[in-house]
Amino acid sequence: MTTHTLTNPKDNGKSSSGHRVSVLVPLPFPGPLDYLSHEALSPGELVAVPLGKREVVGCVWEATTHLPPDFQRPVGKTVPLSRLRTIGHKLEVQPLPPSLRHFIDWVAAYTLTPPGLVLAMAMRVHLGDTPKPALGWVRTQKPEEKIRITPSRRAVLDAASHIPMTTSDLAEASSTSSAVVRGLATAGLLEQVVISASSPFHPPNPDYGTPRLSEEQEEVSKKLTNLVEAHHFDVLLLEGVTGSGKTEVYFEAIAACLRQQKQVLVLLPEIALSTQWTDRFARRFGVEPAIWHSDLGAKRRRETWHAVAKGEAQVVVGARSALFLPFETLGLIIVDEEHESAFKQEEGVMYHGRDMAIVRGRLVNAPVILVSATPSLETLANVESGRYQHELLTSRHGGATMPSVSLVDMKENSPERGFFLSPKLCTAIDETLANGEQAMLFLNRRGYAPLTLCRACGYRAQCPNCSAWLVEHRARGVLTCHHCGHIERIPKECPQCHAENSLVPIGPGIERITEEAKQRFLDAKILVMSSDTLASPSATAEAIRQIADEEVNLIIGTQIVAKGWHFPKLTLVGVVDADLGLGGGDLRAAERTVQLLHQVAGRAGRAAHAGQVYLQSYVGEHPVMKALIANDFQSFMEQEAAQRRPSFWPPYGRLAALIISAATAEAADALAKEIALYAPEREGVQILGPAPAPLAVLRGRHRRRLLLRTMRGIAVQPILRDWLKDIKVKGTTKIEIDIDPISFL
Repeated sequence: MTTHTLTNPKDNGKSSSGHRVSVLVPLPFPGPLDYLSHEALSPGELVAVPLGKREVVGCVWEATTHLPPDFQRPVGKTVPLSRLRTIGHKLEVQPLPPSLRHFIDWVAAYTLTPPGLVLAMAMRVHLGDTPKPALGWVRTQKPEEKIRITPSRRAVLDAASHIPMTTSDLAEASSTSSAVVRGLATAGLLEQVVISASSPFHPPNPDYGTPRLSEEQEEVSKKLTNLVEAHHFDVLLLEGVTGSGKTEVYFEAIAACLRQQKQVLVLLPEIALSTQWTDRFARRFGVEPAIWHSDLGAKRRRETWHAVAKGEAQVVVGARSALFLPFETLGLIIVDEEHESAFKQEEGVMYHGRDMAIVRGRLVNAPVILVSATPSLETLANVESGRYQHELLTSRHGGATMPSVSLVDMKENSPERGFFLSPKLCTAIDETLANGEQAMLFLNRRGYAPLTLCRACGYRAQCPNCSAWLVEHRARGVLTCHHCGHIERIPKECPQCHAENSLVPIGPGIERITEEAKQRFLDAKILVMSSDTLASPSATAEAIRQIADEEVNLIIGTQIVAKGWHFPKLTLVGVVDADLGLGGGDLRAAERTVQLLHQVAGRAGRAAHAGQVYLQSYVGEHPVMKALIANDFQSFMEQEAAQRRPSFWPPYGRLAALIISAATAEAADALAKEIALYAPEREGVQILGPAPAPLAVLRGRHRRRLLLRTMRGIAVQPILRDWLKDIKVKGTTKIEIDIDPISFL
């Protein structure tokens, strides 16, 4: 592997003696930088190195055989040792293990991202050196005869023992001051020792709460356990209807891994899911797992990172970024709700957490279990080709039945003007609440209304930075852009024609449905669940408690309510706008909609009482609606596959998106046209575009897109590298590459 050099003639370390060391720094260089070291360093060790006028933490790097066979790093010059800058010092922390370093290289090569930016995701904690150990005081055996013992000193000596206590704790226990403690230390009656720090993560007990599984669950759990005990890489899809107990089944695989003294990583698509999941984990294993996500405080992140590196955190549950933790003995990876698009990171390093979890498993020779009630077409295609194993849970746990799904034709059962809940759905909610049960209304749209319109001149409130309408959030009295975060007060008059009280909301958001529900169901105890109301895991936990304790009986929510919640008293789900998400020409629009609504429907009737689901729709003949009503997910996915296969759309072909962005439309157009002129021409490869992106302006930048499509057996990375190698990007214009895009905005 060729490395790049960083030299500085003014650097103090001009000696030619020492070692040339390659160091990867968390910045967008095309490869590692060469430095001079006066001590032998091993790959994976973290070091502080000079970079310009500052010092950064990097990782000693090495050549790897885990890159794609066609990949080569850019060639750099070999500079004499005398011109290399000297490494500052080595950090006293656990080195990054080889499997993580190979993974970083693999992700960088696959996503065409500078490896330093991938490394940054593995070092997104303020590492520094290992914190200095806490020190405490213990009583010595020195006699007291020749030392003046005051009442204060006597109190300290009586409180001290062979168990170390910090200065402040000992002073508090003896009701004296820290000066008295230090005086006794000077006199030799107290000795300072290291206080042993206990890990904040207790080891889970695989035999703590052994569950009672059904015969079907028991059979599948044995196959998962055998997979773990085989000690080699494999991928298995665990598919099961909603409420079938998939979590309890894969817990048995976790238990098998723990018995082998290996670590487990569980990926969840949303932080909100961790609340109920960790409770279930604690009931099964006696302790909570380590948690990893962006909302953790800095101290907890450092503790978790170091505990993972030392093997003290045996089970980690986290968001996609947990893939980049320094696991030393990773023995199992589980991707729950593997179909979720939230696993795709669409800014910075654009990677898919599910796909990279499979790569991480292969690099450590560990099995990967993908879990879903509505698997993605990509995963089903791999099952069909024999690349993945497949296990199926066909029935709900504990005798519960699947909910009945009914279509509410909004052309025939329309609500009153200005309202959005049909009479049929309202009647069903009334009956559910009267029976002492819980109901849920689902609308995947935040705010009060998605569009604000002037009825006098037709003006529409639009974001000044994006090609998007501003969403009204009436509770806060603002219009906001959900893409860039722009906020402005709701005006009292039209900004264009200045007509007063002429601005009207168009369409419903969750706030508007809540307003309607309060008018329609006067005695309902309503809880709203959306990212606006549940801003933290603790807020989510409180909402779950209120539902479980039946303090609320009508839940109104966005897609957060579609996750794997288990609410025994919830028997009715009403989907306010089942057609939302079907438009826009998105390749995966129908697949996403059927997955989302199937998951929402799965919240109903998960215990003793049967569930009902009402889908409000204007397009009842759409294949998505038919599949949901018939509860026939498999046939729908077979139809989707049949539509995509002939034209080589994913998963039967490969896609890569090129997103050009610039400060002006002219600059974006110019670069897009230049790139198109160099477009590759070969069999099995097609270039679509350039064209304005659906969001043609985002955060003030003008955007153009090109799409590279190839047949399944043709890798897109070498084509892209060759295509773009001579393209010169000027000024603030940017080219972003999205391999395997999920969103086409």
